[in-house]
Amino acid sequence: MFDINSLRLPPIAWNEVVVAASLLGLAVVGGLILHKLIFGLLLRLTRLSASSIDEMIVRKLYRPMRLAMVAIAVAVVAQIDANIGAVWQAVDVFAFPIIVGWLTLSIARALAGAMQMKVDQSTDIAAARSRRTRISLVSRVVSFVIILLTIGWVMLGIPGVREIGVTLMASAGLAALAVGAAAQPALKSLIAGLQMAITEPLRIGDLVVVDGHTGRVEEIRMSFVIVRTWDERAVVVPTANFLDTSFENWSRKSEALTGPVFLHLDPATEIEPIREEFLRFLGTQELWDQRTGTLLMTEAHPESVELRLAMSADTIGDLFNLRCAVREHMIEWLRSEMPGALIRHRLEVEAANARVAGK
Repeated sequence: MFDINSLRLPPIAWNEVVVAASLLGLAVVGGLILHKLIFGLLLRLTRLSASSIDEMIVRKLYRPMRLAMVAIAVAVVAQIDANIGAVWQAVDVFAFPIIVGWLTLSIARALAGAMQMKVDQSTDIAAARSRRTRISLVSRVVSFVIILLTIGWVMLGIPGVREIGVTLMASAGLAALAVGAAAQPALKSLIAGLQMAITEPLRIGDLVVVDGHTGRVEEIRMSFVIVRTWDERAVVVPTANFLDTSFENWSRKSEALTGPVFLHLDPATEIEPIREEFLRFLGTQELWDQRTGTLLMTEAHPESVELRLAMSADTIGDLFNLRCAVREHMIEWLRSEMPGALIRHRLEVEAANARVAGK
């Protein structure tokens, strides 16, 4: 017959449990105290440094090193107590890859942050944008690779996963096709991001025109780019679009641009006084960088002529404001000094009524 006594668990050695728990608690507390002391000293030393990069790197490593020091303390205690050692042997298979991966990721991000801070101190806007874009994309690629390798390392610690992997090697051809088909969008985005970092068709901070939207490149990720328009809308554009289709980059080399203001006037208008007033007013504007200042008649029609007033400025924002100021001033000046130059469409009601009455 079935003996109920056979289900009884072996007696628990509470004294061993208490000793193991005490040692484990001491190890955790000791690791935290040691971490606090070391990093407290490092932070004090970094505050004495002239550069803020040192403090930023130490703060990036603060949390992963705290876990690493606790793990080291527990590993030391595991060599003393057999019960802790048995548990730690099972946990260490997962803890070690996670700690190493987290620490490596923190170091990579700290280095990226340090390079970013150096770039922010540069006075060359175009070069700073170029370096900032490369740092952003390369750091994301490195982070992705580190996380992927860490997950694979952890998975190998699960019993049976390694054997399953060996079995799947027999059908590696079909598996590669299936994975390739499923991961095609992700691989395309990854390759597009790497190509974006190498070729740099656009950079963070560039003013671009894409899909009918004009705005600043705010963020570049592996799969998409965020363009912030003048009305603060965020336009999300797939990264591959910048490589597959054409777009305008208004600040590829520098912010200095030339822009026009168009005036449509009566064909009988005298042009030279308008040119003189335009150049006079342009010379009074601090936003004008004196590179370009011309007035040309670009079109002539029976009912109107088109004047192009070209001007330049050091930045795109300055050029926009300069064009608005010139446009407003020239219209006001024409209205007061040469009102006949402005095109008017009049309906001569009285003359028309007289002609009708005469008939």
